Amino acid sequence: MATPDAPAHTRARPLHWLATATAMAAVIAAAGLVQPATGSPATGSPAAEEPAAKGPQAAAPDPATATYPLDCKGAARAVTATAQGDLDGDGRPETVAAVRCDAGSGTPPHAIYVLTQDPAEGSRPRVVATLLDTPQRLTATELTVRDRTVTASLLGYSGPDVPRCCPDKKQLAKWRWSDGKFRQELTDSAARSV
Repeated sequence: MATPDAPAHTRARPLHWLATATAMAAVIAAAGLVQPATGSPATGSPAAEEPAAKGPQAAAPDPATATYPLDCKGAARAVTATAQGDLDGDGRPETVAAVRCDAGSGTPPHAIYVLTQDPAEGSRPRVVATLLDTPQRLTATELTVRDRTVTASLLGYSGPDVPRCCPDKKQLAKWRWSDGKFRQELTDSAARSV
């Protein structure tokens, strides 16, 4: 800021700042217009275009629109975890969904289903495999799909005296598509107390 005894031509006024800002904007805009040629450095011809992207990738089945073979005796079904990936190597992703009855209290057991969807427009997702069923009385807390393998963290109970609200065992389960069906893989860690 100029001092009161400074010459009038050295005092900054709003018009001065506006002119400076306009000049800077013009320099930046000009720099943006001046770009190196995108062609070959030897000939100046246009660079080869990137190969066109393949068509839109198929979407994974929507677990909210599937019908599950889970008898909830009139209660709603709740999808609590999902994961997507190409499990069978056909180039189309499947969806894995952990589903339970929405009982409102306690810890209802989960079923884990694999969903697929036909590529025809308007087709609905359908269950093609059950990896975990409710009679096993386990709760799925996490699902992942990686390298064509489904992995789930499962919570369970060490005995019938353990309250159904409070599972006390945790285990890791894995399933992999092999020879036309899902096979459960054994994990190194046994079920452990939570």
